[in-house]
Amino acid sequence: MSPFGYKETSTAVEKKEKPLPRLNIHSGFWILASIVVTYYADFFKTLKESFHTSSWFLCGSALLLVSLSIAFYCIVYLEWYCGIGEYDVKYPALIPITTAAFIAAGICFNIALWHVWSFFTPLLLFTQFMGVVMFISLLG
Repeated sequence: MSPFGYKETSTAVEKKEKPLPRLNIHSGFWILASIVVTYYADFFKTLKESFHTSSWFLCGSALLLVSLSIAFYCIVYLEWYCGIGEYDVKYPALIPITTAAFIAAGICFNIALWHVWSFFTPLLLFTQFMGVVMFISLLG
C-alpha cells in the first residue's frame, strides 16, 4: 500500500482494452449531418458556382491541396512506403505547415461562401469537415 492508503497497481498486469467500434453514434451522427447539409444546402451546386467566380475559393482550394498533399506524403510515402512511423519527430515542420495551410484554407472558404449562407457558413463547413473525417475513419 502507498502512504496515502491506495493500493498500487502493477503496470505489468494491465487489462487489455477493446478498441471502440469504427461506426458508433458519434461518427454516425456526423456522417448523417453531413449528408443532410449536402442535400438541403445544395452544397455541390454552390461550390460549382463559387469555383468560377471567387478568387477566395481558388486560394482556399490551393491551400487545401497543399495540406492534403503533405498529409498524403506523410501517411502514404513516409509511413507506409519508407516505414517511418514517427515522421513528426524526423520532419518536425510538416505537421505545423499542414495545420496552417488547412486553417488558412478554411478561412478562405468561409470568406468565399459567406455571401451564400452568411452566419451559417462556418457551421455548414464544419459539419462537412466532420462528416468527411468520420467517413475516412471508417475506411482506415
